[in-house]
Amino acid sequence: MSTSTFEALELRGVGRTFGGHEALKGLDLTVRRGEFIALLGPSGCGKSTALNCIAGLLPLTHGEIVAGDRRVDTLPPEKRGFGMVFQSYALFPHLTVERNVAFGLQMQGVPRHEQKQRVKDAIAMVKLEEHATKLPGQLSGGQQQRVAIARAIVLEPSLVLMDEPLSNLDAKLRLDMRAEIRRLHQSLGLTTIYVTHDQEEALSMADRLVVLRDGRTQQIGTPAELYDHPANWHVADFMGYRNLLDGTVTQIAGDTATVNLGSFELHGHVAGPLAASARVRVAIRPDDVVVTASAADAIDGNAIKATPSVVEYHGREFSVTALTDDGLRLNVKAATAPVQGEPATFTVRAERALVFPEELA
Repeated sequence: MSTSTFEALELRGVGRTFGGHEALKGLDLTVRRGEFIALLGPSGCGKSTALNCIAGLLPLTHGEIVAGDRRVDTLPPEKRGFGMVFQSYALFPHLTVERNVAFGLQMQGVPRHEQKQRVKDAIAMVKLEEHATKLPGQLSGGQQQRVAIARAIVLEPSLVLMDEPLSNLDAKLRLDMRAEIRRLHQSLGLTTIYVTHDQEEALSMADRLVVLRDGRTQQIGTPAELYDHPANWHVADFMGYRNLLDGTVTQIAGDTATVNLGSFELHGHVAGPLAASARVRVAIRPDDVVVTASAADAIDGNAIKATPSVVEYHGREFSVTALTDDGLRLNVKAATAPVQGEPATFTVRAERALVFPEELA
């Protein structure tokens, strides 16, 4: 199966306003042929709005979308040549798998003999040959999502758009379908834009991530770039930095800042322009926090005294929630469990505690 392609899809200042509210504000993005792009962010950040604008389900209020040398935002959805996979599957319950997959081809007037072969190939790609004559109600959630994907790729689209397609599946199926979607993307040479609020899902699947907040782009980059070098604490929050601690800078030495966090001070890596006495937010991953025997064993002098209030067993590790004397919450992933209710010392390397200026907060 082959897909029609373009060298690049360009979103130029794309925006959408609803009743005076800007749901999407000037998104600039170039999607290269064969790329897997994930739009990531919390509910209401504008990611689904962006996807629906690309699909033609919502009109732009400013900007333009260009595929190759052709402007497509002025075209109706059916003329753009894009495939769409919805969160709800959107299958016809009275049609078999084969007929669901064939529906788009029928609407395009593809000859019957060609329809039959393309439907067969698409169903084989998603490994549903033995279910071809079944109705959607006879399939599991994961199988129904595979039908929805087959219906999109059978059209041989230049771009596949996926709107949180795995959110209705259980944890195991989500993992299986993540691998399946990535396999199809690579084997078919698809260009894919994928919407999700799950940072783990985005990190594992995408070539590049676009983090959105309140309709604005926060950062665009590879998973490694965003994971290791988030542009601000909003991005850090979505990249797994669950500890977000507010404080004031007391000293700066090179790329290390000392931050007063109330009952203790912390040395962290400067992640933006800072001045002494500046209000800041420190972002730390739970798996970068280490339980130590005492303050004397602290890494880089970063000793945090806190009392574990919740200790959860997660198989190979423990998830710990600890509280400092002044009520700061610390989330920790530990190889061994600290004693719940007994004060403990936690520490983190200065380079793994990112200090962001308040104006980026």
